[in-house]
Amino acid sequence: MSVVRVRRAVRETVSGLPPAFWWLWTSTLVNRLGAFVATFMALYLTLDRGYSATYAGLVAAVHGLGGVISSLGAGVMTDRIGRRPTLLIAQASTAVSVAALGFVRDPVSIAAVAFLVGMASNASRPAVQAMMADIVRPEDRIRAFSLNYWAINLGFAVSATAAGFIAEYSYLAGFLVEAVMTMVCAVVVFVKLPESKPVRSAEEAREDSVGLGTVLRDGRFMGVVGLSFLVALIFMQGSVGLPVAMGAAGFTPADYGMAIAVNGVLIVALQIPVTRFIEHRDPGRLLVISSLLAGYGFGLTAFAGSVGVFALTVCVWTLAEIVNAPTQTGLVVRLSPAHGRGRYQGMYTMSWAVAALVAPLMSGFVIDRFGARWLWGLCAVIGTVAGLGYGLLMRGLPTEETSTAEDATSAGETTTAEETSTGAQKVGAEQARVGKAAAGRAGMGKDGMGKAGAEKVAAGKPGAGKAAAGKAGVGEDGGVQGTPEVSAS
Repeated sequence: MSVVRVRRAVRETVSGLPPAFWWLWTSTLVNRLGAFVATFMALYLTLDRGYSATYAGLVAAVHGLGGVISSLGAGVMTDRIGRRPTLLIAQASTAVSVAALGFVRDPVSIAAVAFLVGMASNASRPAVQAMMADIVRPEDRIRAFSLNYWAINLGFAVSATAAGFIAEYSYLAGFLVEAVMTMVCAVVVFVKLPESKPVRSAEEAREDSVGLGTVLRDGRFMGVVGLSFLVALIFMQGSVGLPVAMGAAGFTPADYGMAIAVNGVLIVALQIPVTRFIEHRDPGRLLVISSLLAGYGFGLTAFAGSVGVFALTVCVWTLAEIVNAPTQTGLVVRLSPAHGRGRYQGMYTMSWAVAALVAPLMSGFVIDRFGARWLWGLCAVIGTVAGLGYGLLMRGLPTEETSTAEDATSAGETTTAEETSTGAQKVGAEQARVGKAAAGRAGMGKDGMGKAGAEKVAAGKPGAGKAAAGKAGVGEDGGVQGTPEVSAS
């Protein structure tokens, strides 16, 4: 591929996204660059503090339990008090609790603070995903989620390497570095990101309220959550089952490090070009394919006898991860009402948090009782079940065009807290809603003007025609294109 084509591909990948998205993306990258606790918690507890591996596992489980609990709580906060306040609370709390974790020494205190760290660090995810869905146009969301996932993995790859050097100097320094960088993220959110929560009248809120019960009664969405849990169980084996199985087979930690490094390298190298390929393809088919690739990618591990073959199996399930991550996140947004995105994202986030708790227990039990080959065979079975589940669940899913049109109409009624400060802007928003309604009833032509608007122009009322067509943002194909633009300042 020529340099010109590469530049064009990069430009097309990053163009068209609002400034607020890039500030949110920067916050994510900085946060992951400072990640330390999740990477070296076990080593810190066993090598530096001298605790047993059993105690280290218990602390890891408590940390994960905090994430499970905060997923739903943060989702409710995201919808009730807003995306921005939830992010600020989560990131500031993470910074404080991570710093405290570096100083506590008592076993009970360490476990308690680790629980708080798990709660605080996981609380930002529903808010980030809901805000991203708010500020990015529907047709660009898969690309935006992919770029965010790419930032997460790039930041983690860099932080994991840097954390190794920091740990040789001082574990406490690692905790403090993470605390400082997380607080930097909170500052970025406070200074650069406006609130993006859709603003609704009191009457609309009463008539169309969303609670956790609403989410639980949403059959299709809860099906997605269940299938997400199965897929997450498979992917978690890369960090819990694979190192144990390789160690039992006589491979060294360095061998595992070489094999698993392929995962990070491929995500950084392929996430963006693969997303360009899958961006507007059927999400149901992509989720079926990625589930099967994940299951059978880990299933092939049963036949691995060298580091090279292990690395090849990592390539297979990493490709599944690259396809699955943005597609599944985009599907969650499509199935979520705009005013309930926090709760829906919280429930989805919980599926991964619960999988993080269950996966170590599952892999340890299966390997101890039956052997590693049975674990990899089980992964293949779970992947097949998930693939079949997605195939059945996605039948009758509204087309992307229909979902985009509905979301654009909803987004046209959305305004930020800053926009509600002046009466003129409120009037403009109302005119846009009236224009869209008129445009939808009239049908649009290639000149961007509905029949009703044309008739009013002919009758000497050109202003009405502009209100019906121009303010709605109508393109040549007659589709409503308007979405709210959230500035970065």
